[in-house]
Amino acid sequence: MWLRPAWAGQLAAMICVNPQQYACGQVLAPRLYELRWQIGRLRRETRQAVPLLLSSHIAGQAVTESLWQTAFPSEPVRVWQDNCAPCGVTAWTSQDESGVRLQQQAMLNSLANWFSQHISPTFIDENPDIPPVLPYAVLFHQGQSMAGAIEHNLWVDWLRQQTSLGQVAGWMPVEGKETSSLPDFVLPLLPKGHASTPRRRAICHALTLFTVAAMIALCSSGWHNRQLLQRIAFDIQHYYTVPMQDYLPKAQAVVVLRSHATQLDSWSRNGEPLRLGLGLYQGSSLRMPVLNAIKSYVPPPPSSEPKPTPIPKIVRLDSMSLFDVGSDRLKPGSTKVLVNALVGIKAKPGWLIVVAGHTDDTGDEASNQQLSLKRAVSVRNWMRDTGEVPESCFAVQGYGESRPRETNDTEAGRAANRRVEISLVPQANACQVTGATPVSPALGDALTQKMEK
Repeated sequence: MWLRPAWAGQLAAMICVNPQQYACGQVLAPRLYELRWQIGRLRRETRQAVPLLLSSHIAGQAVTESLWQTAFPSEPVRVWQDNCAPCGVTAWTSQDESGVRLQQQAMLNSLANWFSQHISPTFIDENPDIPPVLPYAVLFHQGQSMAGAIEHNLWVDWLRQQTSLGQVAGWMPVEGKETSSLPDFVLPLLPKGHASTPRRRAICHALTLFTVAAMIALCSSGWHNRQLLQRIAFDIQHYYTVPMQDYLPKAQAVVVLRSHATQLDSWSRNGEPLRLGLGLYQGSSLRMPVLNAIKSYVPPPPSSEPKPTPIPKIVRLDSMSLFDVGSDRLKPGSTKVLVNALVGIKAKPGWLIVVAGHTDDTGDEASNQQLSLKRAVSVRNWMRDTGEVPESCFAVQGYGESRPRETNDTEAGRAANRRVEISLVPQANACQVTGATPVSPALGDALTQKMEK
């Protein structure tokens, strides 16, 4: 097989075991196990199911005609003779009225029994070290002569055990030329194999790899198409489940569908990607449902944008720059500080000027609350009198130590908490003045003019 790889499919192995050539079964069994191992190694290395034929030959003086019998699996035993067509055992024995063939058949049956008990198990029995080797066929041959036969052999011992007879002259072969151990009729019966050349193996491997790659590509394309169908179908269903009155979720769902429509249109014009191809692309059937869903969208009616809510402006004044410690009377030099801080404060209808006083946690809580309120009143009175702003434009609050900006554990934190906050807060009916006295449009401007005078 190594020298002629192209002939590998035409080769077979036949093992001939002749019981008349062996005197001890303990010598025969190791050789059979070695042959079993060699056949398994041959099949493994050549990657060919090499057919195995087992044959056995017996010879004796009482044999009148040479013949072969074959036993194939699940087939009846057939008899083969020269220049004769094969026939069954029953037909062959019935053709002889003298009973000689019946005697020969009895000998062949004994050979088959010996073979099934001593030879076949060595090839087919389970063995952890050697894999079983099933024979393709078993052949039995009977003739008159045999080379290498010994007097005390396994065949004679077997017949003596079966018949309780001693040495019988008809059991021993006669001197003469040995018949062929390889019957030509069996050659057409062997299975026709295929040669496993390196080129053929390479082609088989390439085809296998190509088939596996094609299957993987088809499975991947099918999976990606399934994901595409599920994703777009889910987005279409989600769009229809959102009520048209929910403007924002509906608009978001339409944006998703429009992105799908753009992608499907691009694939329709330029070709789908390879991961979706291979004849499994399903995107063309999704374009119309997506477009119909987009066409059904009704945009929300235009609405005037709400005016932004004005954010109150807060001016924070340091209490120590306006008042002495524990006092609610403005310092003589605090006017300039108030004017510079209140330039952006405007008094107008609909806005309330809130003056809030705050202290640190030094001292009594009730006293701090009263002090913060009095300081806020002092700042309010100064703004009212100096800027000629009606008192209805003001709201005074004293929070004491309840709303600290920083921690009171440090001096810097306590200084930040001692403050007066002035803020503008929108409020209906605030800063309304009866009569012809107008409201000062800018409190800071009025204060600045007074300082200049």
